Amino acid sequence: MQIDLTGKVGLVTGAGRGIGKAIAVAMARAGADMIPVDVDINTLKGTTVEISQLGRKSTGFQVEVSRLREVEDVVSKAVGFQGKIDILVNNAGVVIRKPMEEYSEADWDSVINTNLKGTFNFSQAVGRQMVKQGTGGRIINISSIFGLVALPPRASYSASKGAIVSLTRDLAAEWAKHKITVNAICPGWTKTEMTANYFAQEDVSKFLLERIPLGRFAEPEEIANLAMFLASDYSSYITGQGIPVDGGWTAL
Repeated sequence: MQIDLTGKVGLVTGAGRGIGKAIAVAMARAGADMIPVDVDINTLKGTTVEISQLGRKSTGFQVEVSRLREVEDVVSKAVGFQGKIDILVNNAGVVIRKPMEEYSEADWDSVINTNLKGTFNFSQAVGRQMVKQGTGGRIINISSIFGLVALPPRASYSASKGAIVSLTRDLAAEWAKHKITVNAICPGWTKTEMTANYFAQEDVSKFLLERIPLGRFAEPEEIANLAMFLASDYSSYITGQGIPVDGGWTAL
């Protein structure tokens, strides 16, 4: 199965590194012009250069996803540069690991505002544009296996990712009439810059790998593969789903 996204324009948040970068580059390789966005302008530059080297248009923007005005401004500018947006991937996210009784209000707000509010902000802004375009669209939210099952201590992260799955279902039902599909990917343990130090702890890696039936961590490209499918015409009858990509973690 060859996925062809020629003629499509995709916007990916948190595209400076990790899963977001892998998705943005994979979609460009499949023929899409891309709008990578990230709060870190330095990492974002690497993504835009890599996409450009593939011969695709790449217009990058720095944005704090929790700030609605910034998000609306970026979407407006992106449409001005690219003419439209066909695919949105809400990937930007953070995690804080600490016992619930030690959480500060700032800790909670930081995670919820980035992961959940950021997903809402971009979904609303891009969704409005997709409705206006009248040609349908694909929205792909990056949740987590911890939006489906628990592994303390990460209460705010689990809460935000579980809410993303619920938001996905609601938006899928609401925007189906506009031919906009909305799905969530729930990655398991994936090798990224964010998890590198965590995985480097031998006892942590041993504990995690013993619980993953496939016995290994995911590569970012393996998450990107599902995003590509969900962005393509092959997934035209799939909407409102939260799909784990976890090596079997949630099967146990």
